[in-house]
Amino acid sequence: MFKKKKSKIDPNMTDTLIGEGTSFEGKIKSEGGIRVEGEMVGDIECAGDITIGEHGVSRSNIKARNVIVAGKVIGNVAASGKLTIKATGKLHGNLSALELSIESGGLFQGSSRMDMKDAPFVAEEKTPPREPEAIVPQAPEGDAVSVLKTW
Repeated sequence: MFKKKKSKIDPNMTDTLIGEGTSFEGKIKSEGGIRVEGEMVGDIECAGDITIGEHGVSRSNIKARNVIVAGKVIGNVAASGKLTIKATGKLHGNLSALELSIESGGLFQGSSRMDMKDAPFVAEEKTPPREPEAIVPQAPEGDAVSVLKTW
């Protein structure tokens, strides 16, 4: 008879904050944005944006739309949009992102993979393979001749 209408969470708004001086251990899954100013241990999955503040430390694998690292992250980061490492930020782990920005002073230690899902496909112009050429040096009569083939 009376149904409670479920409100949709805006992924552009930060609705979860782990404040400075707070430590959290566990897995977080959120439809909104997350900001970590304290210490987080555990995986983070977010439909919105994640910000690791200057005093924030995250020992986590992070999956989100956009990720901003101004503190320290130890773990892998997968951003479907942009990953930004600020001048005070440190990322120790692998990353996957559509776009990457590292400010001067920022640290990234790991390997990166740039996803190009939405980028237009450009076909490479193919050239037909060349036939190998034989190079036969000219030598005076009676001398030995060697043949060198290059491909």
